[in-house]
Amino acid sequence: MSESTIVLITGANSGVGYATAETIASQPGYHVILACRDISKGNQARSRLETTNLKGTLSVLQLDVEDDNSISKAVNSVSEKFGRVDVFISNAGTTSPGSTGRDRLQKIFSTNVFGAMLVSEAFIPLLLQSSRPCLIQISSALGSVGLASDPTSEHSIPPWDEYRMSKAALNMMTIQMHKRLKDQNVRVFAFCPGLVRSKLRGDSEEAVSAQGHAGDPMESGKAILDIVAGRRDEYAGKFVWKDGYYPW
Repeated sequence: MSESTIVLITGANSGVGYATAETIASQPGYHVILACRDISKGNQARSRLETTNLKGTLSVLQLDVEDDNSISKAVNSVSEKFGRVDVFISNAGTTSPGSTGRDRLQKIFSTNVFGAMLVSEAFIPLLLQSSRPCLIQISSALGSVGLASDPTSEHSIPPWDEYRMSKAALNMMTIQMHKRLKDQNVRVFAFCPGLVRSKLRGDSEEAVSAQGHAGDPMESGKAILDIVAGRRDEYAGKFVWKDGYYPW
């Protein structure tokens, strides 16, 4: 396993995280760590994945990005078992469906910004043990200030104010991490998966499918695999999507 590329994905039991895990683990030479807040959901995801045509290997890790103790335990566990992380995919996120006001803002920022930053920072020392480290923050075109302020862009239309704000903050964090880590050979990306089937918006079929508009998250998984495999290295430090990159 030490010869495998070690890929850790937060929020890996559904949506983009699950599709990315399936896509990467379908390739030989990868070990995917399914990092999930609910360990039972993580184990269920692993069982489902093991019924597919996997060529890589899987393990499950309890990790709640909003819990510092959980983050610390997860880092120690991965350090003891693997000694490094080659690819860290910060995917856990929420739109906090059903909440309003200050509670909504706090929940969205706690996961999408504070959690993403603290868990990424905690795992960076293990990334630096890799000979070819890669850090991917799962963002959204809705967080692009450039697109939001362009009246001709389809991405300027949806409201989602609190979610947009959180992803704009995540994008700034990604820029800063890239500047700090590029001289240590870490490839840092923000990635927009696009509107795909996900529990990000809620658990109902209407929410998961975005009223029928959501695409297949496996397309996002394939684009993330391209980044992981080094096929998008010229875009390191940028806000990437499957067909190019967006303005910050």
